[in-house]
Amino acid sequence: MEMESEPYVRLASLRQLHQAMADMNTARSLADTLQTVADGAVTALGYEMACVNLVRPDGDLVVAAFSGNSAAEALITGRVGSRESWERRLTMGEAWGDLRFIPHTEGWVLDDDDVPQWYTDGPAPRFEDEWHPADRLFAPMYAPGVQGGGSGELLGVISVDRPRNGRHPGAWGREALQMYAFQAAIAISNARLRSNMQRALVRLEREQQALRASEESFRQAFEYAPSGMAIAEMGGDQHGRILRTNDALCRLLGRPASAMRRYSFSDLVHPEDIGTLLRTSAEGGRAELRLGRRDGSYVWVSLRNSVVADAADGPRFLLTHVEDIEERKRRELQLAHRASHDSLTGLPNSAELRSRLSARLCRRPAHADELDSLDAAYGHPAYDVNGHGFDFASGTDAYDGFDHHVHTVAPEDDRDDGTKGLAVLFCDLDGFKSINDRFGHNAGDAVLIEVARRLSRGVRDGDTVARLGGDEFVILADGLGKADAQDLAVRLRNEIIQPIRAEGRAVRVGASFGIGWAHCGMTADEVLKSADERMYVEKRSRPKQHRRAG
Repeated sequence: MEMESEPYVRLASLRQLHQAMADMNTARSLADTLQTVADGAVTALGYEMACVNLVRPDGDLVVAAFSGNSAAEALITGRVGSRESWERRLTMGEAWGDLRFIPHTEGWVLDDDDVPQWYTDGPAPRFEDEWHPADRLFAPMYAPGVQGGGSGELLGVISVDRPRNGRHPGAWGREALQMYAFQAAIAISNARLRSNMQRALVRLEREQQALRASEESFRQAFEYAPSGMAIAEMGGDQHGRILRTNDALCRLLGRPASAMRRYSFSDLVHPEDIGTLLRTSAEGGRAELRLGRRDGSYVWVSLRNSVVADAADGPRFLLTHVEDIEERKRRELQLAHRASHDSLTGLPNSAELRSRLSARLCRRPAHADELDSLDAAYGHPAYDVNGHGFDFASGTDAYDGFDHHVHTVAPEDDRDDGTKGLAVLFCDLDGFKSINDRFGHNAGDAVLIEVARRLSRGVRDGDTVARLGGDEFVILADGLGKADAQDLAVRLRNEIIQPIRAEGRAVRVGASFGIGWAHCGMTADEVLKSADERMYVEKRSRPKQHRRAG
């Protein structure tokens, strides 16, 4: 626009202005927008040079674009002027609406401040409105939505120099520059918004790519993990329902993935391990239990839980790691069995026998004087008519440390009164030493193994047959009367005296049985000693020549 005489403005000039505004609103980037703003001030508004100073985040202004003079562009582009110096400029000179004009008569005071600027030479003005080389004209750009008065957020300043007609702009020229600065502020704001959106989109795409990569990594780690993995629902009516399993877990349990989705772990766990599963904490909980296979068998596993949480909804899923520990458990059970069982016969050993016997017994006073002293101490009968410890104040068993303990009782020694008790049969083999001496220890071991088999075959399920050591065996048989225990001893003796094949020959041993009775108030050793003593009484009472034949 050639600053022709106003109010006469050519249509072509308006078209140039319109095109400049369209160009700066369609630029592809913020940098392109700033350069388009500077170029438009030269091509459409008719100034010889134009500079766009953009406000930085720290408040200072940087020369972001220049148009009209390549030498001046190279000199000042990228240089920074302080906000303080710019505020001084925008309060000096003459206010033309939002524009600020500083004539050469005042502008000399700005020659040495830190705002980047260029210098042009030329003659002094010949008439009043002629442009002087030291004149300055600034068009502030304020944030959209705030017009006039410079009270809005300052985005930047357009500096222009020397209109092509050499005269100060008139009313139309001033209005055009002010309008252009306003539209430039909108274009710059939009460009910044687009730039921020593009950066956000790029960042979002990178985050999504990272998320997809993370999900893929998790999927591969889940699917191809060497041990079992499962994802289950957490909370709600379907809590614990299995949503997804990996191949390792399906192979371990012999169940296809489609079938696994019909279950929860509580459906698969061994009935005896339900309590262990329920006590397992969801967050970092660990448990060792048995899970059911498709063929009906069970496998020992280690279960470890982790919570998969959602940032908004909180805990959502349970990630369960299932490790096969069948082999370890088998070794542990084998070690426990070896520690509690005789290595030769496979029967419970002396320690296991004492443990089982002690589990049935509790310590309680057995004599009347002890009962009387407890009565006096507690102010009420300490034991009921059956001799059971009872706290009448609280209504519970007392003093013996066994809540709801069913006390073990024994038949009277002198008669069979029908009382059923825990019979302890102490068995010692007769003639076993001579077999060891004549035929060797291998033959002796074969005899012990066969005797153990016959004893185990001759008792009921739930009775205990243990090897105490050497050629001594003990049988614990609960719920027997005196006659029942004597009959059992006779049957077992008759089984033992049958010929036994050992080292290719038939040998025979006899057996002596002593029957003792366990009752609360005794220790395991006291019970065994009583049965042992009765066995020796029985052994001595029989003629030596009849002991082996029974």
